[in-house]
Amino acid sequence: MTDPTAYVLLEDGTRFDGHTCGAEAEAGVGEIVFTTSMSGYQEAMSDPSYAGQLITFTYPQVGNYGVSAEAMESDRIHARAAIMRAAVDRDDAPRAERGWLSWLREHRVAAITGVDTRALVRHIRDLGAMRGGVFPASISEARAHSLIAAEPDMNGRDLAREVTPRRPSILGEDDGHERPRIAMLDTGVKRSIVRNLRQRGATVELHPCTASASELLANDPDAIFLANGPGDPAALDYIVSTIRHVIGRRPVYGICLGHQLLCRAIGLETYKLPFGHHGANHPVKDLTTGRIEITSQNHGFAVLGPDGSPTIEQDEAVRWQTAFGHAELTHINLYDRTVEGLVLRDVPGATVQYHPEGGPGPNDSLYLFDRFLSRAA
Repeated sequence: MTDPTAYVLLEDGTRFDGHTCGAEAEAGVGEIVFTTSMSGYQEAMSDPSYAGQLITFTYPQVGNYGVSAEAMESDRIHARAAIMRAAVDRDDAPRAERGWLSWLREHRVAAITGVDTRALVRHIRDLGAMRGGVFPASISEARAHSLIAAEPDMNGRDLAREVTPRRPSILGEDDGHERPRIAMLDTGVKRSIVRNLRQRGATVELHPCTASASELLANDPDAIFLANGPGDPAALDYIVSTIRHVIGRRPVYGICLGHQLLCRAIGLETYKLPFGHHGANHPVKDLTTGRIEITSQNHGFAVLGPDGSPTIEQDEAVRWQTAFGHAELTHINLYDRTVEGLVLRDVPGATVQYHPEGGPGPNDSLYLFDRFLSRAA
């Protein structure tokens, strides 16, 4: 075995050695989380919801099928680094356009292989997600600690402004056919979410997260869509205020961060999960149908139950009394009993915490796009 050429350092001083396999001179610093997905490494790195984070891949071998333009979930890489057990640089798989590690190096993203990712993940599960970094061996631990200490904590952090578009855009402008028009507050939407709406015939307006209620309503949309995205929903009061001004005027639907923001807009509270939900194997029960769906998730915050508890113990459609009438629980996470979705009973609106497009991941929840558009029409 050769000497380590890179290492992972956590803010509590825990260190994991390995070998650099990304941009060699680069250090990646941020919150270290882990994903349980067995595929979709390129989609994860380009998902804006991972902004400010380093991804630990629990599946041991990463890079088997290369990378391609069609797998991008945004216009760039948002994750700060990739942490892996056994990274490979294959580019000979069907539809591969280049190797995974070559792609990371080209984009100057830090990456490390040879790490005991099982031990790292167990550490995070026991103590919670924390700040840390991937560093070349040439950087001293003292210097690495100072870089980690300078990184803002995820609590109270507004990352939506870093990933939102600078100006609005319209996809699928009117062509004489009657079709639903969706105004989306883009806090870091994934391309696969927009693609699912467009495939169902919707015209989609993408608005910066700083858009006002009047701007969202300017083109008379049939519904407002609140997208996924990174950071702490409690730091986004300016978005929450905008949402409050459109609730009741149009149907409002949210996913992931959008779910949390709509919940805060109606007066509910959010909190930080110990290590978040990241992966494509999370079982969620739909309390309306009794069906259990396997879902794709990527979030670090959740919504408190009606009694202020972080979990809900019974599979029942409990209710919150809100500033906009009653809200009713519709989905619950079967791993940790956290809130995964609700519906507004007195004004039109609903949410889910997970990513129904499954990009990547299972397609159990694709029907939610059809349900959403049928109610928006």
